[in-house]
Amino acid sequence: MDLAKLVDSNREAMVKTLQEAVRIKSVQEPAVPGKPFGEGPARCLAYMLEEAEKMGFRTQNVDNYMGWCEYGEGPEMVAVLGHLDVVPEGDGWTRDPYSGEADGENVYGRGTMDDKGPTTAALYALKALKDSGVPLRRRIRILFGTNEETGSQDMKHYLEKGGEIPVCGFTPDGEYPVINGEKGIINVTFEREYTQEGGLVLKEIKGGSAFNVVPALASATLLCAPAEATRILEQYGEKDPKVRWEVIPEGLKVTAEGVQAHAASPEKGENAIGRLLAALGDLPFAADLHQALAFLGQKIGTEVHGESLGICLEDPDSGKLSFNMGVIAGDEGKLTLKINYRYPVTKSYEDCAPRLDAQFGEAGFRKVSEAHKKALYVDPKTDYIQTLLQVYGELTEFEPKTICIGGGTYAKSIPNIVAFGPIFPGDAVREHLPNEYWEIDKLVLNAKIYAEALYRLAK
Repeated sequence: MDLAKLVDSNREAMVKTLQEAVRIKSVQEPAVPGKPFGEGPARCLAYMLEEAEKMGFRTQNVDNYMGWCEYGEGPEMVAVLGHLDVVPEGDGWTRDPYSGEADGENVYGRGTMDDKGPTTAALYALKALKDSGVPLRRRIRILFGTNEETGSQDMKHYLEKGGEIPVCGFTPDGEYPVINGEKGIINVTFEREYTQEGGLVLKEIKGGSAFNVVPALASATLLCAPAEATRILEQYGEKDPKVRWEVIPEGLKVTAEGVQAHAASPEKGENAIGRLLAALGDLPFAADLHQALAFLGQKIGTEVHGESLGICLEDPDSGKLSFNMGVIAGDEGKLTLKINYRYPVTKSYEDCAPRLDAQFGEAGFRKVSEAHKKALYVDPKTDYIQTLLQVYGELTEFEPKTICIGGGTYAKSIPNIVAFGPIFPGDAVREHLPNEYWEIDKLVLNAKIYAEALYRLAK
């Protein structure tokens, strides 16, 4: 049995399948009857299921939320979890993002790397196993998701409909070697109302764009008399070179600059909201507003691990809790704050969220929304983790080791799955960017790795 040769024999067919998948624009659109994520994702799902049927696999379409193909027999099932939906193409392309163009070295277009290419590699890995005729004691199922980019409601529907849970498996929607741990992620929104009176009034405060982005800019507009503006500027205006104070007809405008970064690694950025709050914290606002700003400045400020809030959890696998004030918005009567924090893989929601909520509550804030994705952690000594590492070590030149990340992958959407590929150490990350493409050699190599890994997991 030579699975690698069988994969190589299907190189051209694999490229063609990927090209056709890329040509289907599978960005989420408004739902239509029978198509919960719109026309494109449903079309791409139908195409991949048709390709799987041609290869002789059992298939099922689960209400156009997702579908699957399967090979083999046995009471247990090993799964590969891929997705066919893509993010919008955006601006900056020099090629047609949905051409599926191939030049012999690369395939170009949205989804080539994330995640149509890796999912196609998994399909042809399964074909190699079928063509080899090797006996297996477990079934192998490829799950074709269509909503990974915008909420993973596809896999939620699969589970709600009684979809079988694999005994083990992987998603080719991360990076190599094996991501055995992903921090828990909490997005929470707090609001606080207040009254203002006196000679200094906060008219507007704003900054940031999303929970998961360290904001690079934040500003506040203050109403006050010209004499008060001059006094404040003289007394407070030179403390931080990255905070600009500008006299305007209605009073003052204060602008703080930071450095943008992903909230999974907030230490790589500088939070402009925290910097702005530090600048505003000493100003003579009315007591109610001053209390709110002082709490945020003193308890959070520019900290990135929740130290002053007492939630700086840590473990040896994934390091410290990460904390990001992603968005602030306020006017003369209400302040809204959006926070993203990520707790270590061996900790829990209960270890941090109640303490955070209690302190915000004591400061007069009200929690208005919260979304939580639990941490994922699989012991590196687990058999299937060791199998994946062994295959990776044998088929590549890289060190086989487990890694934990602050971000979240598709693996969290169904039990017993970890991220395994497709990005190798040192590879350029092109997903979600203009001119996305994937090397054909990497497409084929991934298929070889997945074929061998599936064989060992299912034999």
